[in-house]
Amino acid sequence: MSGTVVTNRIDFSKSEQYTLSIRLATDGFSFSVYDPITDSIFFTTKEVDPLISFTANLKRQYKENDFLIHRFKRTNVLLINKRYTFVPLELFEEEQAEVLFYYNHPRHENEIVLYNVLKKNNIVVLFGVDKSVHTLLSERFESVKYYSQTSSLIEHFAAKSRLGNSKKMYAYMREEMLELYCFERGTLLLANSFICKKNSDRLYYLLYVWKQLQMDQERDELHLAGFFEEKNAFMNELKKFVKKAFVINTSSELNNATAEKVEEIPLDMQLLLSKG
Repeated sequence: MSGTVVTNRIDFSKSEQYTLSIRLATDGFSFSVYDPITDSIFFTTKEVDPLISFTANLKRQYKENDFLIHRFKRTNVLLINKRYTFVPLELFEEEQAEVLFYYNHPRHENEIVLYNVLKKNNIVVLFGVDKSVHTLLSERFESVKYYSQTSSLIEHFAAKSRLGNSKKMYAYMREEMLELYCFERGTLLLANSFICKKNSDRLYYLLYVWKQLQMDQERDELHLAGFFEEKNAFMNELKKFVKKAFVINTSSELNNATAEKVEEIPLDMQLLLSKG
């Protein structure tokens, strides 16, 4: 469903001071405009038409949404898909990015390989972007920066995982996908995603990875964020196997006033606010 949330009304006549963030997923697009001076945000979600291309859907947004005609100080584009891979920072060479990416993923026509450098985590995230989408966005907006959805999540969860001496698993739940990020005091042990639509499948993958990493049922921690179906029942079942299981409150997690007001914004998109 499409919908709009407006907090502390944005004055688009000052748009050149603002950051536009665009979240592109196959199940829908999201747009936010952030004013860092007043800590105000405009947020809207839009459905996509599965019968037309991703690029055609994006062009339709330009025609139907007046706020996209404005100029912005910066534009962040967040890509939501499974086409990403990791390379240790010390082994990364830009000219080898495409070779390394297609070593782990089947080659797609009309695709460009981009990357995010996560210096604090000593890794580089390589990810694929449709060339037509990249061209359309780069021509329409100035100062565009592209991110894989996993990049900001890894940076954020890695920082949180450094607290204490236990291993920590972070699960980011989507309606049709589960993303898992596991750390030991800031060091990334595993990052993976699984297609699943039922809580029984989510529970299976969580506990399977927990066992594979030999995480302790009494001492280690599991933190969950994102989409929840039958949250209380799911957590009750999970706590039969993992004592320290928690649901992340994104308002307190980000310590951001805007996040408290607009909880509908996905966590991965909220994290882009700090990159404005």
